[in-house]
Amino acid sequence: MTSSANFSGDRSGAFRPTGTPDLIGAESDDESLQDTNEQLRGLLAAEIGGRPFTELSGVTFDHRGAELAGHVLLDTLEDAGYAVGDFDAVGALTAAAVPLADAMLHAAASRGQDLDAFVMDFVYPSIKGPSIRGKKVILLDAWLSEKSYVQTSSLVTLRKGNELNLDFGVVKREGATVVAVASLVGGVGRGADQTGRPTVDLVDPVDGTRTTRPFICAFREDEFRPEGSGSSGPVGDRPGGPAGEGER
Repeated sequence: MTSSANFSGDRSGAFRPTGTPDLIGAESDDESLQDTNEQLRGLLAAEIGGRPFTELSGVTFDHRGAELAGHVLLDTLEDAGYAVGDFDAVGALTAAAVPLADAMLHAAASRGQDLDAFVMDFVYPSIKGPSIRGKKVILLDAWLSEKSYVQTSSLVTLRKGNELNLDFGVVKREGATVVAVASLVGGVGRGADQTGRPTVDLVDPVDGTRTTRPFICAFREDEFRPEGSGSSGPVGDRPGGPAGEGER
């Protein structure tokens, strides 16, 4: 995909507007006063509703939620030092992350940037999507946590990291380089890199080699816990900042 346009929220002149004249460009007065992160935080808070875990489908499959999530994830990665030019593709680790990978692809396109997406094949150890050979990729999930929740078979947890290690090995053998692991909501508090950012230890299940990669999340899971339910510790001043020790 090639585009000469570069957008900063104003999409006029980019794609043909659809809908009746009274709907084109219509926007809630309340939403217009909130920045993108705050709008998305509100949607996530309503979706999570104090639950310990959800796949966030009520947000990621919502037309507004998906648009916000795609841009917030791109912005969060850029703030962490990973602009679109620093990685070529984003890979969905779980079914819950598929709409997010797609949202990031479209958000990048709206900015005139090229970004591919792929998904881990949940049956055969491979990927689905365009070739990632020779590319730098970011592995993505909707909610990536150290907690071993069993409410869903699609959740990748980091307590033992078996699923994540398997996916890392598959991507490595597809000829790609994993530069970071990211999620929309995260609860990872393992070691930290030289910048103080949380990291994830990845072990190749074939040859046993160990690799450490930055973990970047747009929102911390403790932001959505009911008051009085505890916290995973101090974490930086902004979403995706340095995390404290999480629950093990």
